[in-house]
Amino acid sequence: MKSASIGTSTSGPEVTDISPFGVWILYRAKEYFLSFSEFPWFQNASVQMVFNVREEGPEHLRWPDLEVDLSLDSIKCPSDFPMIYEASGTYRQSTPSAE
Repeated sequence: MKSASIGTSTSGPEVTDISPFGVWILYRAKEYFLSFSEFPWFQNASVQMVFNVREEGPEHLRWPDLEVDLSLDSIKCPSDFPMIYEASGTYRQSTPSAE
């Protein structure tokens, strides 16, 4: 016999794993992978900083210790939100090249 779910989930986002390649997040009953190549903020962060994730709003996650805010859309499809790393250690939104 299968039990039915009652109500809605009250669990917030949860880091389920950190691998050599990225971070796994469980959010709203789905797992998402944040690769270090596409989300470099997490690669050199402490485990404690990565695990400190909060839901700031619908489909909006925040890592306050890292000062990182991500929409679920950017996690699902990071190529739609490209970032470029500057040698100074800052990131900027990439712009389409002029043709």
